[in-house]
Amino acid sequence: MPDSNLKGDDRLPIYQRLADTLRGEIVDHVRLPGDRVPSENVLAEDYGVSTGTARKALDVLVQEHLMERFHGRGTFVRRPNFDQSLFRFFRFRGPNGEWSMPTGRILKRDVEPVPSYVARKLGLDEGQPAISISRMRFVDDAPVLIEEIWLPLERFEAFLSIPQAEVGDLLYPIYDSLCGQLIARAEEELTAEQAVPEIARPLRIDAGAPVIVIDRLAKGYDDTPLEWRRSRGSAKHFHYHTEIR
Repeated sequence: MPDSNLKGDDRLPIYQRLADTLRGEIVDHVRLPGDRVPSENVLAEDYGVSTGTARKALDVLVQEHLMERFHGRGTFVRRPNFDQSLFRFFRFRGPNGEWSMPTGRILKRDVEPVPSYVARKLGLDEGQPAISISRMRFVDDAPVLIEEIWLPLERFEAFLSIPQAEVGDLLYPIYDSLCGQLIARAEEELTAEQAVPEIARPLRIDAGAPVIVIDRLAKGYDDTPLEWRRSRGSAKHFHYHTEIR
């Protein structure tokens, strides 16, 4: 494949055009999360570029966290783990004191006019029909998180076809398999507030008790906003740890 067939403006450096081409293949599901990327030598031959150019293109995608390198194994399309990301902030213990991963249960799933604060994040018009989801997360049947989730209807209409009771704990694999929408990255904001009664009741805490709020905007490999969600949990479960060097 000659480099003239690479994506992007031909005034850009060739390594950037190759990076854009590989990124496009991920967006188009040609390369899937977990797939091994051909070696630099193979990429250079396939796309008609030098080995150094192929290496720089992969460097760009690794820096963007779309790919990851493993010593002795090669380069792979990154498979994000967003449930683990959320539990950087919350820690839940089971009855024996061990750390537990909450299960999920959808309480409501409807098509509703999207509110302005969500429309801005998802790039939609206020009042445009969108999929609204209310979900609870449990540890041993005790509610620990309540989530408000919004999806663009045009991209996720197929999500409405799966019976609500069959939606499991992880939503992103369903987005991929049913709707062809791959989540690649997310932005999160953390705040605190007092629980209003409609939040306190399902979480089984007192109205006015402190809750931690995490807003997440999930995006595709082409940076398109795909999902907005707000997760609320009792501050008693909140845990923050970082290491500064």
